[in-house]
Amino acid sequence: MKQLLILLLAISIVGCKQEPKVDYALFSGKIENANADKLTVKGFEFEKEISINNDGTFADTLRFTEAGFYSFSVGRESSSIYLKNGDALSLTLNTLMFDESVKYTGVGSVENNYLASKYMNNETMMGESPVFYSLDEAAFKNKLDEIFNSNKTALNNLKDADEDFITSELKNLEYDTYMSLNSYEQAHAYYTKNEAFKVSDSFLPEALKNMSYDDATAYKNSSSYKQLAYSYTMNTLFDKLGDDYNNASGEDLKSVSEIKIPALKNDVVSYLGKFMVSPANPNMKSIYEFLSANSTDEKFKTELSTTYNKGKALVKGMPSPQFTNYENHKGGETSLSDLKGKYVYVDVWATWCGPCKREIPFLKEIEKQYHGKNIEFVSTSIDVANDHSTWVEMVKEMQLGGIQLFADNNWKSKFVTDYGIEGIPRFILIDPNGNIVSADAPRPSDPKLVELFTELKI
Repeated sequence: MKQLLILLLAISIVGCKQEPKVDYALFSGKIENANADKLTVKGFEFEKEISINNDGTFADTLRFTEAGFYSFSVGRESSSIYLKNGDALSLTLNTLMFDESVKYTGVGSVENNYLASKYMNNETMMGESPVFYSLDEAAFKNKLDEIFNSNKTALNNLKDADEDFITSELKNLEYDTYMSLNSYEQAHAYYTKNEAFKVSDSFLPEALKNMSYDDATAYKNSSSYKQLAYSYTMNTLFDKLGDDYNNASGEDLKSVSEIKIPALKNDVVSYLGKFMVSPANPNMKSIYEFLSANSTDEKFKTELSTTYNKGKALVKGMPSPQFTNYENHKGGETSLSDLKGKYVYVDVWATWCGPCKREIPFLKEIEKQYHGKNIEFVSTSIDVANDHSTWVEMVKEMQLGGIQLFADNNWKSKFVTDYGIEGIPRFILIDPNGNIVSADAPRPSDPKLVELFTELKI
């Protein structure tokens, strides 16, 4: 009898033992007409690539610190997805009709089939953007109410859905509405070709007008809230900076330090770092130190340091990097040293670059205005070698003036890399002694260029 009691006790202990908590999610499925060899899952501080097999199948485990809204992408298309540890989610998808074919089964499918259906519902109810945003204020708000109520009903009708998902998604529906309302003025003016259009004072709800962007969870879980917070922060910042933001100092950016959402602060700092740590800015050091101190992204800070250190060699008065023996459209080769004794305004461009080509009429006018003055206008194409004939013909057809050169190694040309050029068009002004006046000079379309030339008495 004693042995039986011990055995029953042992069975009881085993039977009552807590199941181990699953600390991962299973994500698998099959993609028809796969146009990529990887599926990428992205979210806040999370990214993982999953290999897609030759037959379109894929499977992997994902580990999350918390449940939340993510996205997955195949090729250039993407879709929202809600994931949490413990899910065993299977996806089927046909890339030829991406959004229409997204379907889930397994643990976690209830929430995600809702998200897929919500996207299609929004697309159907909104219709074409020109028609949707051309509605008058009352009709537009009524349509948004219809969309909100339709999605809310679908959400409330879900069975066995995760409670945290329901709570978050109800807030997301509000943010989606706010985002559309916030976009209405600019979109309505554009589609109705009424540039002077302004919404009425009562159009935006007070909750949106007075929103304080300090909800870190919403910033992670709602793309609409993220856009609202980012736009509000950037607009407020640049309203204070004014048009002369290229000469801003770290002190001028102090409001960035007050951003309450760490991820938003990192996003803002990252954006500013792309163009404000520039040798054209006399306060480059101050900007660099401020942005570095206000970021927690170590990868960004390393990249920013590289940019800053390269920029120190490109400040006003430093010897300019050289280009040597570039092919001249008129024949022969030209080096920067050949132009010493004159100011040199360099336009770095390419035949495929739309913004570059939009500057051409303005550049022609500037060249005409300063013809015979102590300045040379040099346009340097960084087209790849295979597009050499395209460059030759475009210079002829568009009757491009100045000195037309073809760089020796497109983006990897030493002149381009020495100037840290990562986007075009880029304009550079060099003085008669071969020293830098501006490593990022005003564009021909910018009145500040003529102001600079006047200041230099060109």
